[in-house]
Amino acid sequence: MAIKQAGSLNSVLVALLVALGFALTPAESLAQPDGDDAADSDDDDAAGDDDDDAAGDDDDDDDGPVAGDDDDDGGGEEPVGLDALCELDPDNCVRLNMEEYAARDVDAEMYAVQQIWALRKYRFELNPYFGATMNDQFVSHPAMGLGANFYVLDPLAIGVNGNFYQPFNSESDFNFQTSRAARVGQPLTEYSFNVNGNITYVPAYGKFAAFGDFIFHYDFYFLIGGGIISTRPIAVVDPDNRTFKYKIRPTWGFGGGMRIFFTRWLAAMLEIRDYMFLDELENPAIVPGNGPNGPLAQDPSTWLSDGTNFTNHVQAQLGISVFLPFTWEYKLPK
Repeated sequence: MAIKQAGSLNSVLVALLVALGFALTPAESLAQPDGDDAADSDDDDAAGDDDDDAAGDDDDDDDGPVAGDDDDDGGGEEPVGLDALCELDPDNCVRLNMEEYAARDVDAEMYAVQQIWALRKYRFELNPYFGATMNDQFVSHPAMGLGANFYVLDPLAIGVNGNFYQPFNSESDFNFQTSRAARVGQPLTEYSFNVNGNITYVPAYGKFAAFGDFIFHYDFYFLIGGGIISTRPIAVVDPDNRTFKYKIRPTWGFGGGMRIFFTRWLAAMLEIRDYMFLDELENPAIVPGNGPNGPLAQDPSTWLSDGTNFTNHVQAQLGISVFLPFTWEYKLPK
């Protein structure tokens, strides 16, 4: 009886030791297959990979090219630079070979100042205008005038101009009212014509914007000159007996003006001229008595004042300038 109990205890003890051994054995060692099982597992994995690759290839072939293939072909790239501009506005597209453009010859001499828009050198200027008196409140001398200039240099010209006054001389209302109120006659003169030779200098030119984005070109000029003028007194004091004839007198003067160009050959001009000369005026008194040839009031030698009178005839001239020839070629590049 005692021997059976001892054998049972030994069997229980062995079972406990075996269970403890399994409990202490690492989980990784239980997971590792033995040699034959590992080989079989490797073969199965290899077959699975081949099947997957084959399936993947089939899927790729069925579905068509992927995004990576499109990128390699260049079809998915967005245009840049000039290509992008050409895509936005094909009508104004300019194709450039950048390598050839970068390798081109470059002129190192550059001009910071633009060319004169309307050249004058070796061109004729015809200048019809209308003139008006600016400094005589008793009598006005409107005129029709014509000028002609030839520019030997771009800023320098020689020329002539003439004024025709004969049909337009007129007394002012101020003179009429003054003479009637004070019963005093103001000596007056009238002009027939004058002709002058001139030297013109153009020191500056420029441009300005007006009427939105329209650009006007302009220049300033000064001139001096001399010539002749035909004048005579107007019989105011004793018109019944006195009549005067025109006489030619030397004149000189200076002036300045401005031109605004509408085209390269057409411009509007405004000029102020001072024509200076020595003039004769009517004698404000009637000489009484008789002379060898009759009454002294009818003697022409008594009709004029003694000496001469220095006269400044300041005239505003408004007209146009036409330059000939109409076109030209620049000698230097822009």
